[in-house]
Amino acid sequence: MSSHDESRFAAEVYGARLERAAELARTAHLDALLITPGADLRYLIGSRAQSFERLTCLVIPASGETPSVVIPKLELASLKDSAAGELGLQIVDWVDGVDPYRLVRNVLNAGARAAVDDAMPALHLLPIADQLGALPVSATPVLRQLRMLKDPSEIDALRRAGAAIDRVHARVGQWLRAGRTEAEVAADIAAAIIEEGHTAAAFVIVGSGPHGADPHHEVSDRVIEDGDVVVVDIGGPVEPGYYSDSTRTYVLGQPSPEIAEHFAVLERAQAASVAAVRPGVTAESVDAAARDLLTEAGIGEYFVHRTGHGIGLSVHEEPYIVSGNDIVLEPGMAFSIEPGVYFPGEWGARIEDIVVVTEDGCESMNKRPHGLTQL
Repeated sequence: MSSHDESRFAAEVYGARLERAAELARTAHLDALLITPGADLRYLIGSRAQSFERLTCLVIPASGETPSVVIPKLELASLKDSAAGELGLQIVDWVDGVDPYRLVRNVLNAGARAAVDDAMPALHLLPIADQLGALPVSATPVLRQLRMLKDPSEIDALRRAGAAIDRVHARVGQWLRAGRTEAEVAADIAAAIIEEGHTAAAFVIVGSGPHGADPHHEVSDRVIEDGDVVVVDIGGPVEPGYYSDSTRTYVLGQPSPEIAEHFAVLERAQAASVAAVRPGVTAESVDAAARDLLTEAGIGEYFVHRTGHGIGLSVHEEPYIVSGNDIVLEPGMAFSIEPGVYFPGEWGARIEDIVVVTEDGCESMNKRPHGLTQL
């Protein structure tokens, strides 16, 4: 990480990423990659620039020539904390009245076969296409090869994120009790997420009782009751922008025998899926490890989402751990393992860890107990 700023890695990390991006673009028979603000731009040069109606665009020539950043003069400050200066990138600034899309064309020449990141708005995509004389293709196949394989610095950031969110889960018992609303509990958790080292609370799900049966329930004014099963799914970024994401399930009081039985199956399913992770297996096989066990126990129909999603500079990114995804796992891939069961109108449960594929298995970023925590 940069010695002077924890908000990004050292410049040489980004230099290597740009070189690799150009190499992959050549392999894909592209002339250039065009990257607008978002997680891809942050990954490639450490920039936190935001997307506005004025174009900011990193142009990476596949030829290996020095990349350029086309950027409004009034947004130059957004590059100050990036690696652009140390890397010697060409800065092509512009002021209102100048056509920035023509500047992109001037860097590339008309007719260039360009690829754009999937976050580029149509506001910019269509004028670029007009200037180049062809609609750019998606850069996602190139960029996912880069971002899916985390380097040691990224894995360290994910470890720190996992440890920080574990510390929050360890404190949930301070706030989660009958008589409080989900929103009140969530507010305390959100504050703790920041206290424990995140730069923000990206999401807080407190799904109590029947709300736990909705996988994407956030919070409400429902008053938590004795006997409720409560799903707590929380996460946020730590510098330089890597996310935590962990779910644990709590119960206020003694669970019924049926709840205890179903949760025990879920716990075994999550453990089976984690145990299935290793280089050379497919993403869908990891999904099947959990899904098959739940199905054998007669509750597979209540597992209604994929087993996991990749994570890094985005909360959800590739690879996705889902049926039909035959991508082969490699060391450095990072993703969640989060099977759940959801009984509409009654209760739900989910167990989620972030894991990173190692040479002979995987390392979990989360260390908290997986059982149904009784409060």
